[in-house]
Amino acid sequence: MGYNPWGKKNPFLSMWLSGANALLGKTRSEVTASARRQTKAAMDEGTRQALGFWGLGARPATKKRRRRR
Repeated sequence: MGYNPWGKKNPFLSMWLSGANALLGKTRSEVTASARRQTKAAMDEGTRQALGFWGLGARPATKKRRRRR
């Protein structure tokens, strides 16, 4: 086999790929967190609506009675 220039390491390409990987990792984690927040909010809203339909949702708060001493 002869000399293969494509097998040689390129430090600039390595640095660029490391930076791109770090940026994409941060972006991926932010997108995942946002998707989880939106999913939880949709599930909470669906649960609230279902409980409201069956009359099991939030009931009006009763007035607290003050104790006489």
